[in-house]
Amino acid sequence: MKSIAKLLLTAFTVSLLLAGCSNKTEKMEQELKDFITNWEQKVEPLQKAAYTAYWDASISGRDEDYARSEQLQFQLSSIYTNADDYALLKKIKESGAVMDTLLKRQLDVLYSAYLSNQIDTALLAKRIKMEVEIEKKYSNFRAEVNGKQLSDNDVEDVLKTSVNSDELRAAWEGHKKVGALVSADIIHLVKLRNQIAQSLGFKNYHAMSLELSEQNPDDISKLFDELDLLTRDAFAGLKDEIDTYLVNRLKITKDELMPWHYQNRFFQEAPAIYSADLDKYYVNQNIEKLTTDYYASIGLDITDMLQNSDLYEKPGKNQHAYCIDIDNAGDVRILCNIKPNYNWMNTMMHEFGHGVYDKYIDRNLPFSLRNPAHTFTTEAIAMIFGRMAANPAWMQDMGLIDSAGRAAVAEDAWKVLRLEQLTFSRWAQVMYRFEKSMYENPDQDLNALWWTLVEKYQMIKKPENRNEPDWASKIHIATSPCYYHNYLLGELLASQLNHYITANIIGSNDFRYQSFYGSKETGEYLTEKVFKPGALYYWNDMIEKATGEKLTARHYADQFVN
Repeated sequence: MKSIAKLLLTAFTVSLLLAGCSNKTEKMEQELKDFITNWEQKVEPLQKAAYTAYWDASISGRDEDYARSEQLQFQLSSIYTNADDYALLKKIKESGAVMDTLLKRQLDVLYSAYLSNQIDTALLAKRIKMEVEIEKKYSNFRAEVNGKQLSDNDVEDVLKTSVNSDELRAAWEGHKKVGALVSADIIHLVKLRNQIAQSLGFKNYHAMSLELSEQNPDDISKLFDELDLLTRDAFAGLKDEIDTYLVNRLKITKDELMPWHYQNRFFQEAPAIYSADLDKYYVNQNIEKLTTDYYASIGLDITDMLQNSDLYEKPGKNQHAYCIDIDNAGDVRILCNIKPNYNWMNTMMHEFGHGVYDKYIDRNLPFSLRNPAHTFTTEAIAMIFGRMAANPAWMQDMGLIDSAGRAAVAEDAWKVLRLEQLTFSRWAQVMYRFEKSMYENPDQDLNALWWTLVEKYQMIKKPENRNEPDWASKIHIATSPCYYHNYLLGELLASQLNHYITANIIGSNDFRYQSFYGSKETGEYLTEKVFKPGALYYWNDMIEKATGEKLTARHYADQFVN
């Protein structure tokens, strides 16, 4: 009888505990639901206004538009500075009582967003003001070369086409002058960002950025070390090919090769060293139509995005390219500065890759989860499509070449893509390591740090006696901080997705030359497995669900290194 009584008492105690846990879960989940409802009511309209203002400023370049953008960005960011809201989220998270998986995921996303903004509003306003002012300087800067003002596109044209070393140097140095214009501002901004990060308990802003985006800084550094080893020897061989080509083209010696000889402001894109002149295939083409027709062929409609986008050069307009989802409800826009060449064909395919990802996220998801699983997962989609511009199978499918033309260009086109990948991989090493070191110590000699990394990873020489803030001429360092490594992670995932689609949907073992043109099944796969889930899953879980394995460098190495 005693044992039965004891069992009954134990069962009663357990039932009380379970009831208590159930009541706690119900209470915490209801508090979270109420919080999310109030948060959405504040954020949705303000985000739409702020993103629209940013778009308008990017198009016009006008001071008043940038001022409105700054004001609305501050208002939007200020929502996340609310200490009471953060305390509530922290209490709910630390309770461990939220069991509903959808609520739990929203809690993780919102908690990180609030944590990163638990700063004094005066510091927040100062940071945003500095960011806007710096971006405005970039947008309005034009290189002055021999009395002429050159846009970034103009500078790129000179670097690609001229064989006069003096002209090349003048264009390169003219562009680099933007560095001196913004470098002091960027250093102040870096210190302010570090101050903010340290006030939240992080080592510095770089570490905070990775951790709050669900990336372990040590894991990312290990991955970059692994990729350095994987690509170093292959790139060194290609770099020798590049140098041999350039000295013959420019009629100089290898010792005379300088950064302005590599056909790009940063040597982030591969010089045109092979006989495949990809520009010639696009010079008389309608880049818009090619992009639209391709995406339609795989069942992804971009006509609505085209109507909302701004694709051509204008005075004062941001000279770069980006995609923006204005409202997390379907208003997706692309900014470009199209010219009929290979680079802009690649860019259009790339940016509309971002666009279809944003467009096809399940709109039934909660507002906070209507975003890509991670910034690098949307980069992966952009990259897998951007690569098509150099793919002879894609060029044939799009009617740019016939089968004979494909056979003639195939090997060189592949070499171009491989060279692009390895060139970019080494450039990404510079960006990742520079930013990491800059945030660890912004008072060091950043000019020297930049060129030490460029010489090591890109294997190009620093100009003699040059001591200018050339690092600051790269806009991403100021306006997209601690982001660049995601481009390289995106390339890894692009190769992983290419391998999966080719093997499992197309049913082929040709992993080089796949365009997926006309494959509605490919569009359906990407929509269902990658786009629709949005941020519902942790990024590596999404990748595993979509491809059967977590993110790996194996497929990238198989595709471009081995």
